[in-house]
Amino acid sequence: KISPITMASFMSAHSTLQSKNGKTALPVHSSEGGATIPVSFTQNDPNADGEDYNHIDHGVTQAPYERSFSPYDFNGGTTLAISGPDYAIVAADTRLSTGYQILSRNVTKLHELTSKCVLGSAGCKTDIDQLRSVLDINQKVYHHNHRKEMSTPSVAQMLGNTLYYKRFFPYYSFNVLAGVDKEGKGAVYSYDAIGSFERTPVTATGSGQSFLIPLLDNVIKHNNRNDEKRDLPAEEVVEIVKDAFVTAGERDIYTGDMLEIKVIRASGITNISFPLKAD
Repeated sequence: KISPITMASFMSAHSTLQSKNGKTALPVHSSEGGATIPVSFTQNDPNADGEDYNHIDHGVTQAPYERSFSPYDFNGGTTLAISGPDYAIVAADTRLSTGYQILSRNVTKLHELTSKCVLGSAGCKTDIDQLRSVLDINQKVYHHNHRKEMSTPSVAQMLGNTLYYKRFFPYYSFNVLAGVDKEGKGAVYSYDAIGSFERTPVTATGSGQSFLIPLLDNVIKHNNRNDEKRDLPAEEVVEIVKDAFVTAGERDIYTGDMLEIKVIRASGITNISFPLKAD
């Protein structure tokens, strides 16, 4: 005799089954995608085709499921760049993550391309390293050919071209470029993954972008404000950048540990470090 509870459990379990290729199968979720495995609720009850489905096959022979591979990984992090009348500031945190794991707390996202130009990149660490290598090689070729350093607008165009060349298999890298031009004015460029770019007063990329952009639009670009806009000195902007990253770190688990800030002027680059929360 089957008790009502047992029968109810059986009917509940049976209702979760689905049909695939005429066979009763149970849906299974895996990181490689959905799958089904043949199961049975009765003992020693061979199917009409003579096969025994009283065991779980684990997707090896009777119910194979698709396995996939992604060449990309998002390693988190946030970058920011601000231009001023005679300076440019670029900043990024140093946390390297994947999923819910912190792989390193001291990996720079900033890369000096010239003495007046710095690249900030967030995204896939391996793609960022490859992009930096290609840019450095192109810089050396230019220097050998012309016996001079590339200007910041030229570097900006070279970066856009390099990303566009890989548009069918893009670098998973989201970049900001900061420097000073020939006139000594701050120059900041914002990019998408395939090389479209524009010169802009402020920009940010990475996992904390959505927390930084509204603040920068109001405090730096002076959007939707009635008070008079003024030119901010570099020292004041550095303090704003620190507050911005502290704010992003409170909401974004991929932003933290240490903040690197580079202040770029015609005379050179100044490095500043600032600790962020480590949890």
